[in-house]
Amino acid sequence: MKLGKTNIEVSSIALGTWAMGGGDSWGTSDETESIRTVHKALEKGINFIDTAPAYGNGLSEELLSKALKGRRNECILTTKCGLIWGANDEGSVHKERDGVTIRRNLSKESIIQQVEDSLRRLQTDHIDLLLTHWQSIPPFFTPIEETIDTLENLVRMGKIRSYGACNLTLAQLEEYQKYGNPSLIQERFSLLTRTKEDLAAYCEHEDITFQAYSPLERGLLTGKVDLSTEVVGSAKASISWYQKENRASVIQLLDSLKTMAEKYNCTVGSLVIAWTKMATPTMNVLCGARKVVQIEENSEALAVSLSNEDWAFIDDLAKTLITK
Repeated sequence: MKLGKTNIEVSSIALGTWAMGGGDSWGTSDETESIRTVHKALEKGINFIDTAPAYGNGLSEELLSKALKGRRNECILTTKCGLIWGANDEGSVHKERDGVTIRRNLSKESIIQQVEDSLRRLQTDHIDLLLTHWQSIPPFFTPIEETIDTLENLVRMGKIRSYGACNLTLAQLEEYQKYGNPSLIQERFSLLTRTKEDLAAYCEHEDITFQAYSPLERGLLTGKVDLSTEVVGSAKASISWYQKENRASVIQLLDSLKTMAEKYNCTVGSLVIAWTKMATPTMNVLCGARKVVQIEENSEALAVSLSNEDWAFIDDLAKTLITK
């Protein structure tokens, strides 16, 4: 599929590397297995790879530089800006994690420095897609016009090829469009999380790629989680569907999809990814993985095309949980 209105072609499923950064969010990560996972993604036709400086405080980007050594031209590489964690950094407090204070800063000077830092960690001379990770907030607020001006200048300099945003409102997206041309919007969206359906529909109308993150609710919708599964890391613990009182209903829903998964010769998790992929015409699905077996399963969804009737059946099943 095309990335927004650019001439950049990306796979409809992207590899997310948040978990590869490990730390408080995901627990211990295996560097060797993570690198093998990146290589397997490329082998399976997934050429769209997403990372961010904040994933492991630079660790995910550094890991990708090793995985892509000699293979940088095989992928479309996304990283982000807007979250910083230096002891002397300025910005609005975002969260405390891994012994540091994460701050939001989308000022011109900070973005330029963040991009240089990412280029160094990634060992590349350009970033294909740069996303603002979280939007600017008081008391350290930067107008979107200033941020866009900086991004446009980075395009002219050849540091980045395109840009977009994560975690924003429709009004903020419209302001991005007022001053520039965002190619992709990345938002949390899944079978069980539909709060950004309005943005997805808007992106379809505007020919902007809408990228869904956490489409498997951080592993829960793979069908491999039961009531005894231990929840490791803050990333999963923050998902309300993982709570025992909600998890039972999700497991029941997934059990109801096993026959359909057999029909399409795929796993339940791949079926869920395929459903997400078909939610809108400009939908791209960002699937996190840090093990070869995970990316192999996720890649199955590239070949799954649901009938309209089956898509609607899954949709109706999920709505019985969402509307409870």
